[in-house]
Parts: sequence; structure tokens; C-alpha cells
Amino acid sequence: MLADENGVSVKVAKYAGKNKVDLIENEEYGYCSLVKATNQVLEKMRIENITKTKVTGAKRIEKNLIETVPMREALINAVVHNDFSHEIPPVFEIFSDRMEFTSYGGLIQGQSKEDFFSCSSMPRNRELMRVFKDVGLVEQLGSGMSRILQFYDKSIFEISDYFIKVTFPFSLPYEKQNIVNGDENGDENKILYLIKEHPDITAKEMSKQTGFSTRKISRIIKELRETGRIIRIGSDRKGYWKTGE
Repeated sequence: MLADENGVSVKVAKYAGKNKVDLIENEEYGYCSLVKATNQVLEKMRIENITKTKVTGAKRIEKNLIETVPMREALINAVVHNDFSHEIPPVFEIFSDRMEFTSYGGLIQGQSKEDFFSCSSMPRNRELMRVFKDVGLVEQLGSGMSRILQFYDKSIFEISDYFIKVTFPFSLPYEKQNIVNGDENGDENKILYLIKEHPDITAKEMSKQTGFSTRKISRIIKELRETGRIIRIGSDRKGYWKTGE
């Protein structure tokens, strides 16, 4: 995998929408040293992680689509912890509302989810991890997870017996700025924004994008309905939301 020429390729796919129907880019970075391929993917994702600007009153807020440090750590983790024994490389996907990084192999034998999130180092590929550390791609063993959880909730991870997927939702105009400003309505504004943009959004999808529990989502929706800020049109299953503006 570290040879100048090999059969390992890391895939990056880009879609026009929120699903895999309309593929607009399908790139492969590899057949070379995995260190070189990883750096190429990092550069590609850095370019895709564009900066958005929002002007609110007298303030100008600039944010990347996702936080840069967690993106880098999750991408490198997906490579160094991937199970290459089945010749399945990690996959990096870009959608209109999120990025998804998938590595194959699930948790290593004897590792629990608690271990996974504990920031302790349990590398699947010890020699690969050592090389990545030597070339500066990994700064400190076990530190990557702590850098991710500093910005995102554990709910962005999906762990199965066969793969580990991390989903980074793109930042919203209301995200974090209301918390910084001490705005107690910040959580309601996040949900209200999602409903305005996606009237048919489900509570589960809201939870995935905000990191809130479904119970909290239900409570916020109830408050928004009672104050007339949102109205439900149609049934709970087939209806949609309408803002009460």
C-alpha cells in the first residue's frame, strides 16, 4: 500500500443532490503510495469545503461548509483504520447538503463503541499508522477523535459490523452564532430554518443535521406549532410543514 505503484485506489464521488441518483464526479486517487493518495484526497476535499458568507445585521459571518479540523481527522482515520484485507478502499462522498466518509471493517476485534469514542489509540493497521505519524499526517495517536468531538456530536457516526461512516452536515446560517450571542432561541431557529428549506423534512432528518435528540426535536416542533410559527399541512406521514409567516 505504501509502494510507488500498487492496486489500492481511494474513491471520491460527488452528487448533484442529496442522494446518489445524479453522479457528477467520480474520481480515483491511488495506484500509488497511500500517503500520496491521502494527501491528494485531502486537497480535493479542502477545495470542496468552500467558505459561505452570511450577512446578519451589521455582522458578516464566514464559515466553511464543515469544520476543517474534524474533516481532516475523520478523513485520515477512514484511511488508516480501513480494513484493506478485503481489497475494499475507503470511500468519500460529497452531496448537496453533507459529506460522508466510509471506511470498511467496522470496529476492530475486542473494541467497543465506548473504546471507539474514548480517544484511546487502537489502530487496525499499526505499521500504516506509524508511517502516517512519521510523515506528519497523524500528529498524536488517539487525538483525532477528540478533535472531531470538539465540534460534532457522536451521532454523526454510524457503526456497523462491516463499516464505519461519518456524516458531516453542511453548516447552517444559524449554527453556533446564536449560541455565541447568547440567543436562547437559537435551537428553535435551527429547526425553523430546516423547515423553511425542506418542508417535507422528518424529525429523524432534523436530528441528523442538528445533532439534537428526537425528543428535543419534538419539543421544539410543539413550541413552534403552539406559537403559530409553523403549520402542518396534511397527515403526519404524507404531509409537509408550512411556516406561519
